Amino acid sequence: MKRILFTLFCLCTLFASADACTNFIVGKKATADGSVFISYSADSFGMSGFLAHFPAASYPAGAMLDVYDWDTGKFLGQIPQARETYNVIGNINEHQVAIAETTFGGREELVDTTGILDYGSLMYIALQRSKTAREAIDVITSLTNEYGYYSSGESFSIADPNEAWILEMIGKGSEKGTVWAAVRIPDDCISAHANQSRIRQFDMKDKENVRYSKDVISFARKKGYFTGKDTEFSFADAYCPADFGALRYCDARVWSFFNMFANEDMGKYVAWAAGDSKATPMPLYLKPKAPMTLQDVQRGMRDHYEGTPFDVTTDLGGGIYNMPYRLSPLSFKHEGKEYFNERPISTFQTAFTFVAQMRENLPNPVGGVLWFGTDDANMIVYTPVYCATTIVPECYAAKNTDPVTFSWKSSFWVFNWVSNMIYPKYSLVVDDLKRVQNELETKIYERSKVVEQEALASMKASPKYALDILSQFTCNSAEEALAEWKKFGEYIIVKYNDLVVKPEKNGRFERTETGLGVPVKRPGYPKEYIQQIINQTGDKYLIPVDK
Repeated sequence: MKRILFTLFCLCTLFASADACTNFIVGKKATADGSVFISYSADSFGMSGFLAHFPAASYPAGAMLDVYDWDTGKFLGQIPQARETYNVIGNINEHQVAIAETTFGGREELVDTTGILDYGSLMYIALQRSKTAREAIDVITSLTNEYGYYSSGESFSIADPNEAWILEMIGKGSEKGTVWAAVRIPDDCISAHANQSRIRQFDMKDKENVRYSKDVISFARKKGYFTGKDTEFSFADAYCPADFGALRYCDARVWSFFNMFANEDMGKYVAWAAGDSKATPMPLYLKPKAPMTLQDVQRGMRDHYEGTPFDVTTDLGGGIYNMPYRLSPLSFKHEGKEYFNERPISTFQTAFTFVAQMRENLPNPVGGVLWFGTDDANMIVYTPVYCATTIVPECYAAKNTDPVTFSWKSSFWVFNWVSNMIYPKYSLVVDDLKRVQNELETKIYERSKVVEQEALASMKASPKYALDILSQFTCNSAEEALAEWKKFGEYIIVKYNDLVVKPEKNGRFERTETGLGVPVKRPGYPKEYIQQIINQTGDKYLIPVDK
């Protein structure tokens, strides 16, 4: 186990922090089929995306677990190993418990540099030791209380087939342990967090749906973070006060998710999302305007603020072909002034992304699915990874996903190869991308329904055969997506070579009667971009008129 953990941490990152992530949460009565959903994008420059796996195991009394920092691979210490651990594939375990996270940072002085457990370790350790979301909360909070918390402030999405929670916690600086609050998202609601603390006031009398550390308020009082009545206490205000960046870079992503799906006029929260910390904050959760589907959550993960005040597809920063991505860092200085770039949900530094689906009406091996992909959600194909599978598809394996070595066997590298061809000519190619992406995802999703029925039919008579069916489909779907994406990359480099467009007819590139390619189409600059060039250069490129 110690070797597996160390390999995971070292391969996942090249000294980069996953501190720019996005999570959505959808309760079981807010979905069309009774699923619980949580989503995740692991966003950080330098990370490489692969599918982690921790096999179920039994350990002797006295066994110890080495803990390595997820961001750097630094050895932090040891904790006692559990006598029994559960199978974990990616961020879901065999009991349909799933965990995701976003880092909010919070007050810097509360980081415990002597703690043993970082946020990444906690996710995978909790998954190995928990049969329910509530058990996972217990594991995370009890371990950090006993062994210290090495990371800064963190929001966790923790869900099982019955319920979903947001757990927010932060260290206590020189004191061991954490202060934390956890709120259950109502079954008929949706929620999100994106690198800014989202739990504000909570009902301390609601023991069924709210949990918190006993000193969450008293510690804030002791440190001078809060002076009001207990009923006025806000976890976010005390431990992660909002500033412009926390709102515009982070909560704006939550606003965009709510704007797409919530049954609420989000116009009244635009000022908050735009960066005004004195404006009305958004609620932790809202009801959706309609029951949500898997495809809705996936679509939300692909958002770039299209059609909103924060739309990044319409200004000069997107280049000739309206690329909905902006160069990092988020802020930059020019002639004594500081400017910023928008930070949408979908971003190109994503290492991996998933939508976890948990279904209480199905047995665990069938009900829990991690719809997984490597690279930016907008540019990938989500494929199913069933929660009880013990086989990692070759294209998602860590051995093929070194952050500084390209591999045609790696889904991470092939999808990045295609997306990096598309970025600079985005609006020219995006329709082709969406067509192939939709065809593949639809085909795989429809097949999953058939495969699940076959597995269900075999479950009682032969559980092993049922698991084999699901595992094989997990591998086949991932490898099919990889193979089709290679073909797609070959297709777009032919079609759009040298920034022209080769004409097609009936799905084939056209040829002349002699077998040559027909003359290409040269789209030239879009009209809006031509105007920008003229505004900048004046008559420099004006062709003189002969008199």
